[in-house]
Amino acid sequence: MPRTIHLALHPYGVGGPGQHGLWKDPRVAKNASIDINYYIRQAQAAEHALFDALFIVDSQFINATYPAHYLNRLEPLTLLSAVATHTRHIGLVGTASSTYNSPFNLARRFASLDHISAGRAGWNVVTSFDSKTSRNYGLDEHLDYATRYGRALEFVQVARGLWDSYEDDAFPADVERGLFLDPAKLHELNYVGEHFTVAGPLNISRSPQGQPVIFQAGVSEEGRDLAAQVAEGIYAPGGTLEQAREYYADIKKRTAAYGRNPDHIKIFIHGSPLVAATDEAARRREREIFEEDNDFDRNLALLGRSFGAYDFSAHDLDAPFPDVAHLAEKGGRTGAAKLIERARAENLTLRQVIDTVHQFRRSPFVGDPRTVADTIERWFDAGAFDGINLAFRTEEELHLFVDGVVPILQKRGLFRTEYTADTLRGNLGLPIPENRHSREHALLAD
Repeated sequence: MPRTIHLALHPYGVGGPGQHGLWKDPRVAKNASIDINYYIRQAQAAEHALFDALFIVDSQFINATYPAHYLNRLEPLTLLSAVATHTRHIGLVGTASSTYNSPFNLARRFASLDHISAGRAGWNVVTSFDSKTSRNYGLDEHLDYATRYGRALEFVQVARGLWDSYEDDAFPADVERGLFLDPAKLHELNYVGEHFTVAGPLNISRSPQGQPVIFQAGVSEEGRDLAAQVAEGIYAPGGTLEQAREYYADIKKRTAAYGRNPDHIKIFIHGSPLVAATDEAARRREREIFEEDNDFDRNLALLGRSFGAYDFSAHDLDAPFPDVAHLAEKGGRTGAAKLIERARAENLTLRQVIDTVHQFRRSPFVGDPRTVADTIERWFDAGAFDGINLAFRTEEELHLFVDGVVPILQKRGLFRTEYTADTLRGNLGLPIPENRHSREHALLAD
């Protein structure tokens, strides 16, 4: 079968990092991030365009400097459960922390979403970027990198074990025999590990896709290794074509090294396409958006997020970048470490670091519909991604992409012209996980 592109939609609401001023746009409702009808419209538009999934991000710590969308937004699984009842095909992927949840409760919630949506749920596993989240859970300190990723791997393993509590044919519901459940098809987990002790079983059956699809979004060594072990979908950072290709090749190689089929992990890069009537108009609008959002004080505050919500305003802007490496160890270590390394190597001031981080960078997916489609095709053929996680500032920009770019990709045989399955796994071309207990029975029978 020829490879085809997968597309997911990541709604911005009233604006996250890089779209701080979006809430000022008259086309954006000021309550978009808590308006379920906004998400339903987004999901239905994406489903009409045959997208694979709707993706909802999340975090559990804020202060007054955070982007507008972060300050007032819906909890992902509650949101997606509502969207599920207004859609039929599009996958529903929610972000949830393995650091600040328990396996039993989260496995049950995702299994419930999987049933509500008839097999369209996905879990984006994160270890929590904001280190001060710990204080919302009665903890003085955020867990270190090694502990968080070790816990995440174990968390996914426990969740998958719980999702296998019932074999597929566990409920005969035979009225004549008075047998609702075949007790031999119900299995306790009785898991005891380094981070968790969970008895089980889970009190909900397997869905039409067997288990929710596991997504992950790490870029660090620990993140890449976790993805190679457990992920079935990845939200990758993107960057340049060369960076995207390197990430793609590295993840596929690691996946094979763990004995997994590299085709069973789909890599989505982040993309913010901007489509206009002409390339010139699109590039002009891209620059205008940058200028609208480029506020120095806001950028200064945002920098602190990678360092445990540290307040950099206490420092002299024109003095050398302060020594804050210790603050990044439990937060956004990978990106923060690169920033610190560059600041030291080039002897940058705090002001220069802010300007460097937030300098204007042209997106590759900007232009008229054909230009954007050409670029997507070139990157896809070059082995940079399996799909794109698309973000649009407004619903109008989403429709410009759907009406202008998608038909071109379809005409070239790069994107589906109809859904071929009813589940998220089916549309991503991923296998249904065989229930471990059914597999054991089959092996014993042989």
